Amino acid sequence: MNRRKFFKWSGLAAIAALAGGVTARSAMAGNKYYSGPVSDHFDGTSFFNPGGVEPRGGLDLLRWKLGNGNIPWPDTFTSPFPQAVPETRVDGDRLVVTMVGHASLLIQVAGLNILTDPVWSERTSPFTWTGPKRVNPPGIRIGDLPPIDIVLVTHNHYDHLDLETLRVLQGRDKPHFITPLGNDAIIRPRAPDARITVMDWGGSETVGPGAIFHCEPCHHWSARGLGDRRMALWAAFVFETPAGKIYHIGDTGFHEGRNYRAAGQKHGPFRLANLPFGAYEPRWFMEAQHQNPEEAVEGMQLCGASFAAGHHWGTVKLTDEGIEQPVEALHTALDARKIARERFRPMRPGEVFEVPDPTPA
Repeated sequence: MNRRKFFKWSGLAAIAALAGGVTARSAMAGNKYYSGPVSDHFDGTSFFNPGGVEPRGGLDLLRWKLGNGNIPWPDTFTSPFPQAVPETRVDGDRLVVTMVGHASLLIQVAGLNILTDPVWSERTSPFTWTGPKRVNPPGIRIGDLPPIDIVLVTHNHYDHLDLETLRVLQGRDKPHFITPLGNDAIIRPRAPDARITVMDWGGSETVGPGAIFHCEPCHHWSARGLGDRRMALWAAFVFETPAGKIYHIGDTGFHEGRNYRAAGQKHGPFRLANLPFGAYEPRWFMEAQHQNPEEAVEGMQLCGASFAAGHHWGTVKLTDEGIEQPVEALHTALDARKIARERFRPMRPGEVFEVPDPTPA
């Protein structure tokens, strides 16, 4: 095999692993991460989306990757914002979100510093030498982070669970890790002394005065390789704070808006929703796992969010759409629904969003 073909196919292998072992169903007799009772979303071995759609298999992966719909990205996509140096703490009614990149956000509220799905590595891949590579540096240097209190890991795909970054954060700040069922078994070997709270859908954890994390469903899946598909849970989270409620989704398919409606009815309205809106083409392959910008805007409305911070775009190339197409489609969707563009911000690395207080004076 020549060098060019080798890197093409090794890159495809990295994408397959990043997508969660989509080239094979679980080959293991039992669950390597979690053991627990059967529920409406766990069959005793694997987690699933009730009434949902499974991710596609290996033949569809090859059909997608060997197709001609891919729009290349530039090697670099420079953010207009310099790398941020965040405040140490944010108190009172203030809510500040700073974009690191992809799904990594620093949320500062109620005196807490919260990192979501932190990834500082160059690649979101099981390999250091191939796989999706970031096209811009993190929006905050890791040394410029304020003391981190909580690290939220929404699921175990490589663009959301970066073990090297988690190891560094544990050595630096010893934060409280919060993650859905089973993911602690992945994190623990790299951070053996970490404080890790695992949560099932419907669970909650008090993290400070008036501050509660609620674990809620989203339509996604999980895996780190070829033999662990859906063996660890994925989730969305609600942060209930004295400064308002935040709805955070790391990754999701739209799933007819069911989870948005449920979250709005149970917890809404929200001051802020952190919503993915990139990595969605081709739709025939991605629809069940990644919502598109139009669906993200509809989800914002369904859950009752006053503002949204858009993420999961413009840092690592995972799918076919061009690098700026998500923002263009987002603006089209907002305009069509007569929603002011400033209410849904497509966050770029280093961007700081001081979220307005929607409460009338």
